[in-house]
Amino acid sequence: MATPVVIPRLGMTMTEATFVEWLVPDGGTVTTGDVLYRIETDKVETDCEATTSGTLRHKAEAGEVYPVGALIGEIES
Repeated sequence: MATPVVIPRLGMTMTEATFVEWLVPDGGTVTTGDVLYRIETDKVETDCEATTSGTLRHKAEAGEVYPVGALIGEIES
């Protein structure tokens, strides 16, 4: 079963974010709490962590803008 990796809502008015980069390679093994990727909004750049452990599968490209809640990857357990 795969756990979705999505663009988080970092503030009440946030509607989208620019995907900056993956910090774990596609197919890499991650543990809960590992930093997976970096996003940027008009106010902040932040690193986002894994919510579960497993194998990371990328679905997002660096430099692209995604809405809050957009599926950008999956962690296969």
